[in-house]
Amino acid sequence: MKQEKQDGHAEGNRVIQYNTIKVRLCPTPEQEELFQKTFGCCRYIWNQMLSDHERFYEETDAHFIPTPAKYKKGAPFLKEVDNQALTQEYNRLSQAFRNFFRDPKTFGYPKFKRKKDDRDSFTACNQFFGSSATIYATRDAVRMTKAGLVKAKFSRRPRSGWKLTRLTVERTKTGKYYGYLLYTCPTYQPEPVEATAERTIGLKYSVSHFYVADNGNSADPPRWLRQSQEKLAVVQRKLSRSQPGSQNYQELVQKYRLLHEHIANQRRDFLHKESRRIANAWDAVCIREDSLRAISGKLGGSAVHDTGFGMFRELLRYKLERQGKQLLEVDRLVPTTKVCSACGAVNETLSIRARRWVCPVCGAEHRRGMNAAINIKASGLVKGQSQQAAAALPLL
Repeated sequence: MKQEKQDGHAEGNRVIQYNTIKVRLCPTPEQEELFQKTFGCCRYIWNQMLSDHERFYEETDAHFIPTPAKYKKGAPFLKEVDNQALTQEYNRLSQAFRNFFRDPKTFGYPKFKRKKDDRDSFTACNQFFGSSATIYATRDAVRMTKAGLVKAKFSRRPRSGWKLTRLTVERTKTGKYYGYLLYTCPTYQPEPVEATAERTIGLKYSVSHFYVADNGNSADPPRWLRQSQEKLAVVQRKLSRSQPGSQNYQELVQKYRLLHEHIANQRRDFLHKESRRIANAWDAVCIREDSLRAISGKLGGSAVHDTGFGMFRELLRYKLERQGKQLLEVDRLVPTTKVCSACGAVNETLSIRARRWVCPVCGAEHRRGMNAAINIKASGLVKGQSQQAAAALPLL
């Protein structure tokens, strides 16, 4: 399995590109015990720092977060895990407060962590001493501080020039361990690709088809959740009849989690492949900034969340940017569905259930989704031309 991410910092025509490789970890029982201990220590240090911060604020009306070193004397078990993992918890808590002070409504106040609710993970930064490093990947393993060589399954390898900077270890609810290797790579910023009508595609989100394109094509992915609904229903019925806490109950919970994990993996695989196909085939993609939360409330949350269109939009964005291409997002308030793409007339009487309609002005026949995608493409091209014109203006 693999996961790709990007975040570039411009330095003239050079950028630092970030790539994440996801690997399956196969720890020994001793290494697994160390991972579990590290997860617990990270939760402990987070809660202690947050508690002391609140107490310090009540006493002095000032913000201060103590470092993990303060707690090691009173809690010697903290010395048994990687110090970098504890340091990253301090950095995360500091960042959480910075986000809260900047935008309280969006981020909210940092919360205490609980074992049963929070994600089991820890992060460690790579440290370099001459030609050696504390974290590195071999042919079939990942070397970590304290844990040593942990066997791993790779689906791809880092390219020449990539530098490993950070490692995150995660345990899923199904008991599987994964490692996220973050690499940096200096590269040249791609030349911007000019969007033309012939090399641009418009996409309209569709609950039933995932998306409808301006050329009439649609994705029509399989409904993983619906296909697995019968299996889920069987497991849920058995769970309702089982005694909570019993061995049979725990086995059924594991089956339930494995089934949902399989569905999520199928969805992620489809989204990566489809976004890559579109990013390679077109120079620009026009899409509307639909509020998926609002659509979910109106049309049924299960179908909307099953498609993962929000994730698809973000994957498409960075894959286009890496090639110098654009994702042109049209404001969600711009009318697209009721507007005739042939003459521009607005059909105010169009029903939400109508899949096909005829323009009362010019008589053009339309498919609802395709017509909206054509209008999205037209609005996106206008936006792209405006951005290019603004970029060409001389700086005053």
